[in-house]
Parts: sequence; C-alpha cells; structure tokens
Amino acid sequence: MADLRCDFVGIKSPNPFWLASAPPTDKEYNVRRAFEAGWGGVVWKTLGTDPPIVNVNGPRYGAVWGADRRLLGLNNIELITDRPLDVNLREIKAVKRDYPDRAMVVSLMVPCEEEAWRAILGMVEETGADGVELNFGCPHGMSERGMGSAVGQVPEYIEMVARWCKAHTRMPVIVKLTPNITDIRYPARAAHRGGADAVSLINTVSSITGVDLDSFSPEPSIDGKGSHGGYCGPAVKPIALNMVAEIARDPETRGLPISGIGGVTTWRDAAEFIALGAGSVQVCTAAMTYGFKVVQEMIAGLEQWMDAKGHANLDAIRGRAVPNVTDWQYLNLNYVTKARIDQDVCIKCGRCYAVCEDTSHQAIAMKPGRVFEVIDAECVACNLCVNVCPVENCITMERLEAGALDERTGQVVRPEYANWTTHPNNPMARAAE
Repeated sequence: MADLRCDFVGIKSPNPFWLASAPPTDKEYNVRRAFEAGWGGVVWKTLGTDPPIVNVNGPRYGAVWGADRRLLGLNNIELITDRPLDVNLREIKAVKRDYPDRAMVVSLMVPCEEEAWRAILGMVEETGADGVELNFGCPHGMSERGMGSAVGQVPEYIEMVARWCKAHTRMPVIVKLTPNITDIRYPARAAHRGGADAVSLINTVSSITGVDLDSFSPEPSIDGKGSHGGYCGPAVKPIALNMVAEIARDPETRGLPISGIGGVTTWRDAAEFIALGAGSVQVCTAAMTYGFKVVQEMIAGLEQWMDAKGHANLDAIRGRAVPNVTDWQYLNLNYVTKARIDQDVCIKCGRCYAVCEDTSHQAIAMKPGRVFEVIDAECVACNLCVNVCPVENCITMERLEAGALDERTGQVVRPEYANWTTHPNNPMARAAE
C-alpha cells in the first residue's frame, strides 16, 4: 500500500492531511477528536497576546450553496482565538504529549513588534510544538488592527517579521500568505528572503457572500449590520491551485516548501495540490461540513489512487504537474480538437445546443428527433458543451492529428509553429524577423 507518511520541513505526520488554523482547532477537545479520527496534524487556531479578542455572539458564517444545497463556500467573520493564552498553551502541550506522532503547528498573530514575537515564540516552544505558522492572511477584524493581511500585503513586513522569528526560535517557521494581493510571488519571495522554512496558502478571500433583501444587511447580519469576512471552501480551490503553482514554478522560490490550503474536500483535491508542489495540505471547510471523519475517505482514496497508479509515496507525485504549468504564449497552437457527442448516452436535454447557439459558435445542430451533432466547420474546440453537459463523458474532445483537415479553416493542421512566440500572426515574431 502507498506510503502516505509526510515530512514537511522536518515536521513528521502519518499522512499529509492537516486541519488548518480555524474554529475546528480552537481547543483540546476538538483536536483530540481530530487525531482520533485520523488527521495527520493540526495547525492550532491563531494565538495572540494584544489587544484582547472579543468575538461576536451572533452569526459568524455566511454561505454560498449550489443548486442541490451543497455547500460551495463559507464566509467567516470570526477572529483569532478569544480563549486565554495560558489555557491554549497548556492544552497544546497536553495534546502533543499524548500524540507525539502527529504534527502540531501553532498559528500566531501579534503586533508588528520584535519583542511581541520573541515573547510568544518562547511560550510556544515550551509546549513542545513542532512548528509555528505566522498568520499574515486573515482579511477581517485583525487586519483593521494592523495584523493579519495588513502585514501579508506588504512584502517588507513579511520579510522583517520572518527574520525576527527565525532569530528567536528553533522551531520551523511557516508563513501563511493572503490571497488578497495582486501577485502572490512577491510575498512568497519576501518570506523566503526572511529565512522562512515554508509558506502556506491560501488564507481566506475577502468577501461578502450575500445581502438580505428584507433588511438590506450583508450576511451574516449582526443587529442589522454586516462586515466583509474570509471566504473559503470548494469555491476557492481554483484560486489556491493557481497561487501554489505560481510559487512552485517561480525561479526565486523554487524549492520553497509549500503547505497547500483552499477547498480541499476529497483525496483528488489533495493530490492536485501535491502534484503542484505542496508538501502537506490543510483542510477546514470540509471538516466543518462533514465532520472530522471525512479524513478517512481522503486517506483511503489517496492510497487507492496511488496504488493503482504505482506511486509508492508522496515524493513520487509531489511537483509532477509543475513543469506542465506554462504561460499562454507557450501553448501549442497546432493542437486542434473537435467536440464529439456519444449518441448512445445522450439524454437529448439540449443544453449543449442552447449554450453553443446562444453564447458560443453555433457549432451544434439539432436534427429531427432531438439528435444533436457537432458542425466541425464551426467548432473552435472551446469545450463549453463538455462543461455544461449533465452526462459525464457524453461529449468529449477528439484531437485532430497533424495533416488532418480542419474543416473550420479549410486548412491542414500543420506543425510548423509550435506556439505564439513563433507564430507569423504574432507582431513581435514579425518584428524579430
């Protein structure tokens, strides 16, 4: 059976599935239940020292659902832990003592003062924790106090605080990055320059999930008022995958360990993060949606897939997809495909026809008896029909090999121009000639 053991910057765990710093990791009771369920590690909910934290006593979450009421995303306005620091530290020490084989990372957020960081790092070290995660990502509440994403959006601050922490602790230092920034590479580079052992991302996306159209208050509503919060869950996974890939393939941060966060719900999600360079994955919304035992499905699924593919351990898949992430200009412009509809499984709903006729390239014809066929001469291979079809594998994309006739252009598919950088229609290529 595949070996899921994880060694992330020297922090060892029996599997790569860690609970992210969030409400599920706020106290000893929860974390013990998580470890009993099979989680490989946790990042304890963010500890702070000043100012005192007071959370709202009304709704803390807004939600976005799919048509089947499946939870796609959560908006969270809860702050860092409001429990006493000494209580948290005592509980962390007790849990680590009883589960020495599990990863115990402690999330931290204190004012941007070297002494504040030095003091709390010393307290955390005494618990026996395996590492610390610097929370530079929280977009609500704490950012208005000059912490969280207010630090994470300024690379110079990231580098400065990372350097302080590396000077004042023996523990591995992980910097948690905010997605609320134009280019994720700059804060990652800053963390690397500051000596951070790793980065984790993404933290939550600043958002408002909805407005109550009776009270006209953003949701969740607290006495008729609402605030922006942090958005997480399956809906943010594409954003997270892209940002992880950007760091993994950036020459200035290549090799920097990454803990992937953002919408991990299934084993497949985890495998995708690992394939893009993540050394561990952190989960929150899935646990808050299905409970801690969801990790058992993740572990079993990842093991079965790795066994089926012949991958002996996590190193066999880590980063395998990174070389295949490229800039648009390097895509193969001679790669030509056409949509194909399997009439044996088509349920004749007509969605492919409707969206292609109304919003795309009028490349699907409706024949008598509601038979839908692709018009090759008009098909540009956008694959919108594939994505809207409710029947899996009913519509597929078939590649035309070099030498075949592209009926849309009336030209033979030719191999001369590998990508846009050498294509004769590229003004830059013409200028170079």
